[in-house]
Amino acid sequence: MKKVLTTFAALALIVSVSSCRETAEEKVEDAMESAVQEAASNMDAAGDAMENAANEAGDAVEEAANEAGDAVEEAVKEAGDAMEKAGEEMKEKMDGVDGLN
Repeated sequence: MKKVLTTFAALALIVSVSSCRETAEEKVEDAMESAVQEAASNMDAAGDAMENAANEAGDAVEEAANEAGDAVEEAVKEAGDAMEKAGEEMKEKMDGVDGLN
């Protein structure tokens, strides 16, 4: 009888240990799957953030280029106007000089 009780106790111990191992393995697998999913989600979010930053940088560069182009056009127009005005003034002065002769 003692051997039977000892055998049952040993079997119960083996079953409980193997059951605990399976539960622990399942928990580890679940934790690993969760970590992988979270890492993938974080990578997606980082990719989206990088794409948005690149788009914003591109927009800023395009806007700056447009503003620079506008400033150059305005400066060229002003320089042309100034040269035209200077030419007219010079012509007027030359006409005055011709009138003296």
